[in-house]
Amino acid sequence: MDELAFLTALHRPGTIVDVGAHEGLLTLPLAALPGAHVIAFEPLAEAREALARAAAGNPAITLRPEALGDAPGTLDLSLPLLDGVPQWQWASTAKTYAAHESPRVAVRRETVPVVTLDSLGLPDLTAIKIDAEGAEYAILRGARATLARCRPIITLELEERHAEGCTWSVPAFLDALGYETAFEHGGRWNPMPALHRPTMQRASPDPSVFEASDPYIFNFYAWPVERAAEARALLPD
Repeated sequence: MDELAFLTALHRPGTIVDVGAHEGLLTLPLAALPGAHVIAFEPLAEAREALARAAAGNPAITLRPEALGDAPGTLDLSLPLLDGVPQWQWASTAKTYAAHESPRVAVRRETVPVVTLDSLGLPDLTAIKIDAEGAEYAILRGARATLARCRPIITLELEERHAEGCTWSVPAFLDALGYETAFEHGGRWNPMPALHRPTMQRASPDPSVFEASDPYIFNFYAWPVERAAEARALLPD
């Protein structure tokens, strides 16, 4: 079960928010779902320009230049460059990468605008995908009213290397809002207490070091309790 399969299987017509859309790997297929309108947030200019080219003329996609957070304003977006090559997938408003600057790793920083998801006042949000390199908890705090009102399904990338404690705090926050959070492993749904972080969530926070546990579990899936039977039917428990 990957993010696209989950979001497709549980799709309902309405608005989908893609946070950290990058070049549109998920934005484009999600926009093709029946009755879907995707709002894609991508504060990194180069990635946003690539997505704008790919989505040109598609009325089902709205591209936003802001980052999402828990309060409006601005934040510093840090982008590591490995041997001079920008690592778009590591761009983050939650960490600076200062500890990893080296002859191989430079960091470009720029100020980006921030809005909350709640400020959009969406009436029909059906799904959220979040890939924000450590900013996931702040994004969800800024979406509390929307989550309570619309009850969207959610996919998240949560990595302890980017935000220590996130695999505890984010599921706990969602639990308080009436959500269940799980991960797929071995072809089955697994509850969060089954996540053994020393062997399933160990990876280097340094962009120049490619080291991770096997398995490395970083995709998580959340659904409102009222859709639990529907979501759980996608995989065995």
